[in-house]
Amino acid sequence: MFLFAFLLIVMSFIIIIGFYLSNIVIYPKTLSHEATYHKEKEAGRLDDELFESLYREEISIKSSYDYSLYGLYFPVEGSKKTVILCHGITYTLYGCVKYMNIYLKRGFNVLLYDHRNHGKSGGRNTTYGFYEKYDLKAWVDWVYEKCGVDCKIGIHGESMGAAILLQNAAIDPRISFYIADCPYSSLYGILKYRLKVEYHLPTFPFLMIADYLNRWRTGVALKDVTPIDSIKDISTPIFFIHGVEDAYIPYNMTIDMYTIKKGAKKLYLAPNAGHVQAYSKNKGEYDRLVGEFLQELNL
Repeated sequence: MFLFAFLLIVMSFIIIIGFYLSNIVIYPKTLSHEATYHKEKEAGRLDDELFESLYREEISIKSSYDYSLYGLYFPVEGSKKTVILCHGITYTLYGCVKYMNIYLKRGFNVLLYDHRNHGKSGGRNTTYGFYEKYDLKAWVDWVYEKCGVDCKIGIHGESMGAAILLQNAAIDPRISFYIADCPYSSLYGILKYRLKVEYHLPTFPFLMIADYLNRWRTGVALKDVTPIDSIKDISTPIFFIHGVEDAYIPYNMTIDMYTIKKGAKKLYLAPNAGHVQAYSKNKGEYDRLVGEFLQELNL
């Protein structure tokens, strides 16, 4: 009787922890537009006066899953080139304002948008690219309708946004280039790493339970989100970027993806940079390297 009670307590503990982990993954604590705008401004990554002076169009489109997606579009008169910027987990489109000038000064229209379950976009949960890649594809469709079928589109993202665009690469051959800044190579792999670093817990049985709950609650298994598999046979040029001091997503994940990628590719391991700090810590070099990458593509 005692043994049965003990086993019941242990199993209950494992299931509770698994449910807790599943909740963290599916329902991350996201920040509001106001909070992210303020954080970017306070950190010096968003010039309030300059940003507010830019002409923009407020856009809302429908995802293929019937929720709304919110975005801001900054056109350059007469331009047939557009870059779509993809923010990271818990954040909003304001996290990518810092990259805008790289493209505006090179004649690109810029589209910022909120991922599902983030900012002003709809969606009940976060799936780290599984459903989000189709939202990104919907934005690409919108750009083609706006700018014409002869336009050129690139996508630049950081962290989760970078992982989303890499998964999009497997379903949309229309894109001219991708720039992936500090992506994870697999959701299962990064969760395994974070589970060890943050909670000092083993993969088994906790991640197994969380995976089961994720599949039950969202229809998505953790191993369904694997950017490194998405790019194995992709010919679209990809520029991989990662800070060498990233303690959140190890930079070896980017090296693994760069190694497996066939065809046109570029790699920049940014010095003195933690997670999503490659640009802010190396602005001049980052800008120059992105410019060279675009020049190599005649963009």
